[in-house]
Amino acid sequence: MADALSLWQRYCDYIYTNRSLGISLDISRMNFDEEYLNSMKPAIHQAMDAMEALESGAIANKDENRMVGHYWLRTPSLAPSDDITNEITRTNAKILSFAKSIHDGTVHAQSGPYKHLIHVGIGGSALGPQFVARALAGNNDPVTPHFVDNTDPDGIDQVIDKLHDQLEQTLVTVVSKSGGTPEPRNGMLEVTAAYEKAGLRFADRAIAITMEGSKLDKQAESEGWLARFPLWDWVGGRTSVMSAVGLVPAALQGIDIESILKGAAAMDEVTRDHDIRNNPAALLALMWYKVGNGKGAKDMVILPYKDRLELFSRYLQQLVMESLGKRLDRDGNVVNQGIAVYGNKGSTDQHAYVQQLRDGVNNFFATFIQVLKDRDGDSINVEPGTTAGDFLCGFLQGTRRALFEGGRDSMTITIPEVTPFYVGALIALYDRAVGYYGELVNINAYHQPGVEAGKKAAAAVLDLQAKAMSHLASATGSSTAEEIASAIGNPEEAEVVYKILEHLAANDNRGVVATFGDSPATTTFHAG
Repeated sequence: MADALSLWQRYCDYIYTNRSLGISLDISRMNFDEEYLNSMKPAIHQAMDAMEALESGAIANKDENRMVGHYWLRTPSLAPSDDITNEITRTNAKILSFAKSIHDGTVHAQSGPYKHLIHVGIGGSALGPQFVARALAGNNDPVTPHFVDNTDPDGIDQVIDKLHDQLEQTLVTVVSKSGGTPEPRNGMLEVTAAYEKAGLRFADRAIAITMEGSKLDKQAESEGWLARFPLWDWVGGRTSVMSAVGLVPAALQGIDIESILKGAAAMDEVTRDHDIRNNPAALLALMWYKVGNGKGAKDMVILPYKDRLELFSRYLQQLVMESLGKRLDRDGNVVNQGIAVYGNKGSTDQHAYVQQLRDGVNNFFATFIQVLKDRDGDSINVEPGTTAGDFLCGFLQGTRRALFEGGRDSMTITIPEVTPFYVGALIALYDRAVGYYGELVNINAYHQPGVEAGKKAAAAVLDLQAKAMSHLASATGSSTAEEIASAIGNPEEAEVVYKILEHLAANDNRGVVATFGDSPATTTFHAG
């Protein structure tokens, strides 16, 4: 094991610090050497060139024939056309104006100002806004956000029940690029029904965030929704937090969205540097590549030592895993790439899974996120000369040391405090690192064929459900799942038919009665 002096020297040699930006990245406890960095310069420079082409408007998704332009959202002047630049600028101005009209009471409910927001979205359309809302929540936010981010009826009920006597003063944002994605559509219909049950007109409080001319856009226009904000085909869901998807709910909550955009733009500028020692996103990507042998062989564990950042690991799960988890590379070779991401928060993680990280399977690398400022105002001493924040810092340093002593790799990102600027900068740092890593392993980080395959499979299951229910409605007596599957012309789908009918039978008023046998094969179903 290296002695303390050599570790100190390595720390000094391999910490990236940008004083003007206020962020540092320590890679000194990763297992690499200078020769590795030198050997990777051609590959990372090629990745940087590809990123420049992307920002200039190159077609990134050839299978969808679309650009990828989330970087333009924070620096509109980078967009490849004046039309796009102007659209972004106009939209951001419209968001600020709309939020002001809510905050100053120009637009209000019958009983008073709007105080709550239900944000309906799925995947990145919810994870990004949730992370920002949790990270930047204040004690006196003018509007409190709530999230419907799944097609789980019980989960939707929890949100509605919490707001049941405040729905009249609750806005609703509905996010769907096409307007046809099942999860947000289902959430919208459920919330609409709740408003109607309360005797309220949903459209008076509804805000659509969607592509111009989409099914949702047309519905919002025809029904006279309160507001509509655009999405563009060059913004992917997992990178949409700095579009209207994330900016509308954040602005309504009272968060300084201009500062978020400035933080992201500042990080974008830094991460364009072709000197890898001065480019934190390039360093991140190179560390991921090294520790995982270019194959994602180790998991990414995100450990933010700040409660406000506890949702960052969930946000990064989608950003990293949906972007990098690909079966094929750009040349059509089967590569099964990806990096698994999970995380908790410090020091909670020390009472959860650090035991395994320290002593168990060495199949991960950790990224600590340190926030230097403890709180606004003074702290009490919980022990002589020691605050609760000192303990938190000590736990981080202790865990970092324990992992190193156990031969585990780790990095540390340090920011001064959790503000809109630094939240924007953190998001942008990982945006760029994901893009660089995708280039290093030659995969398309900007499409999601696996997600599309899952949607198609789900649609097929629902089609099978309709056929099975139609059969039960006309059948006499009870039948097994195998008999029903054969009767509807899908004998190979007996297992799926069984699972469908088992679910329906467990819910009242779905028209299915089950008589359970000793096994699924002997269980029968009939209409009832």
